Amino acid sequence: MEIIQEHSDLSAYLAVDEAVDHDHPYVRETADALWTATGDALGYAEAAFEFVRDAVAHSGDSGDDRVTWRASDVLSTRTGICYAKAHAFAALLRARGIPAALCYQRLTEDDGSDPVVHGLVALKPPGADRWSRVDPRGNKPGVDARFSLDRERLAFPVRPELGECDYPALHAAPHPRALRALQESADRRELWRNLPTAL
Repeated sequence: MEIIQEHSDLSAYLAVDEAVDHDHPYVRETADALWTATGDALGYAEAAFEFVRDAVAHSGDSGDDRVTWRASDVLSTRTGICYAKAHAFAALLRARGIPAALCYQRLTEDDGSDPVVHGLVALKPPGADRWSRVDPRGNKPGVDARFSLDRERLAFPVRPELGECDYPALHAAPHPRALRALQESADRRELWRNLPTAL
């Protein structure tokens, strides 16, 4: 899949916004702790990925009804759906000067029904000549996402025959439809009804 960088200036992928709030003290504190444990950019990126994937529960798996969307809230409450976890991972990357973009897929059930937009992250580590997509959604039986810059190890490889697709754009800020679904949902049940089916 050809990835399309929406902004030619990489600084757009380091910016702070209302969802990717890496200027928040809790995000900075978390980033500092992960950096201290690793000490280099690539090791840090992998540690941040594994932290968000494993230590922040996907609310659909855990049954947590809280809806989080700011990276700082996702990290402090340790819960969120894929979009929220992507915001948290992007914030941790940007906090250490690693360009991070938000990416999306359209996924369906095994029979092609019930389409939904899924969120993940692309990063461009220091010295890399290309972006790499990774998915901090959280593993469970049948889902085994890994941090890999050479070969994608995503939670959900798309199945075009079912109408699934990878959206190629690298977004510097959350897609408005994804962000609106999070912000306008009082709980996870309402969020499930508000999730976008396409971008």
